[in-house]
Amino acid sequence: MQTWTAVAHRGDPYRFRENTLASLRSALDRGADAVEIDVRLTRDGVPVLLHDDTLKRLWEIDRPLSALTASQVTELTAGGIPTLAEALSATEGTRVMADLCGGVTPRVADRVLDAVRQAGAEDRVYYSSGAQSLLTLRAAAPAAELALTWTTTARPRPALLTALRPHYLNYRFSLVDPDLSHRLHKEGYLLSVWTPDTARSMRRLLALGADSITTNRIDTLTAVRKQRG
Repeated sequence: MQTWTAVAHRGDPYRFRENTLASLRSALDRGADAVEIDVRLTRDGVPVLLHDDTLKRLWEIDRPLSALTASQVTELTAGGIPTLAEALSATEGTRVMADLCGGVTPRVADRVLDAVRQAGAEDRVYYSSGAQSLLTLRAAAPAAELALTWTTTARPRPALLTALRPHYLNYRFSLVDPDLSHRLHKEGYLLSVWTPDTARSMRRLLALGADSITTNRIDTLTAVRKQRG
């Protein structure tokens, strides 16, 4: 029987604000196998959970994260934006896909990897991002598990795949067709997709052989799993 991973995108964002501890916990309560989180650094180098480069959309604070220290972020959001360390503690025992937003420099890679090591979570955290960011991360962490986010049906260059050694290739769900799925699996990669939110799309992707589905509707995805037995 095929096994696949149900990944909660930024937690359970239709019930709780995305990338918050409440959102992550809600997703796990609803049966997620893993949670996807977005990680950026504060001005003083603390990895926190935020997708955007500013606090405006989610917190109505029009200030860039890169201009704020971790303590300022905590004060401005009343503790609403968790640190990566807090998120790893709240998801203890669960797989975590850390999406590295905003580009990865050696400093970013070191700070994120340090937080994961200090949490004792190296065996359950894997990293997603574009090619350049993951090349920087790979240089810092030769054994890290990677999911290469790819936004076209064109095959990644063989040299890139050799350098990165990704476990997953991570595609927008609308790009996936039988040929792409067959090619990836033939070459030894797992197929990760984001972010289908309807049961119909989820069933189609599972029929195509998706190994991991990241969704904003984790309750819908777990219902599909139950229906499939």
